[in-house]
Amino acid sequence: MDVVWLIALGLAVGALGTLVGAGGGFILVPVLLLVYPNDNPEIITAISLAVVFANAFSGSVAYARMRRIDYKSGLLFALATIPGAILGALTTEMIPRKLFNAVFGVLLVVAGVYLIIKRVTESTRGPSSSDPREVHRKIVESNGTIHEFSFSLKLGMWVSLFVGYLSSLLGIGGGIIHVPVLVRFLNFPVHLATATSHFILAIMALTGTIVHIANGTFSSAGLHRAIYLAVGVLVGAQVGAFFSNRVKGEWIIRCLAVALAFVGVRIFLMAL
Repeated sequence: MDVVWLIALGLAVGALGTLVGAGGGFILVPVLLLVYPNDNPEIITAISLAVVFANAFSGSVAYARMRRIDYKSGLLFALATIPGAILGALTTEMIPRKLFNAVFGVLLVVAGVYLIIKRVTESTRGPSSSDPREVHRKIVESNGTIHEFSFSLKLGMWVSLFVGYLSSLLGIGGGIIHVPVLVRFLNFPVHLATATSHFILAIMALTGTIVHIANGTFSSAGLHRAIYLAVGVLVGAQVGAFFSNRVKGEWIIRCLAVALAFVGVRIFLMAL
């Protein structure tokens, strides 16, 4: 029975995680903690991070066909996440989990409420600044949709470093933080933000997973669970990418906002 429900869970995680560009770990970690209360949190984190990689890889392939990924920005942001991902994987056992969960849970709720209150006006986006310190991008999707925008590369790199650390530490994937930042502060159109976030996640999650494997974190049971979940998310990610064409950017952000608030409350309650 474990095989069936884990694959089904992976399918749901992959679909929703890809739709909002968050990798799905923000759903997976609380579920695994509830279902396997006796497991070491470090094992749960390692399993989730491996599944996030499978999800992000599959989703990135789908988004690449749509030509929605900003590869230049994605590679630079991914490079910035790598040191953070390594540090997060190495320091999982060194930080008081309950205290961190409480603080992080509150931050997620605040972020979710902020996104719900502040509406997305994607149609007004464009090359918003002539500041020479900003990077300008022009992305043309496979369906002919043209996106032009500009952003601070320096800010994006610093945020990515922080995201890499938190993602690896908690095993939740960085998209749940990265997507709102890309949209709100770096001026990315929503659909490009979700696609580029997935591309970044694939590289970051692979790095964190390799560190966990090198540390011997995976038990035999943990490895089997990760494989079954990965089978589900590989399919689910394609489903999520397919439906992204049929969901407006504003609704994607609303879904992400609700997910942020829900996970924030759940993580906070785990600390009590």
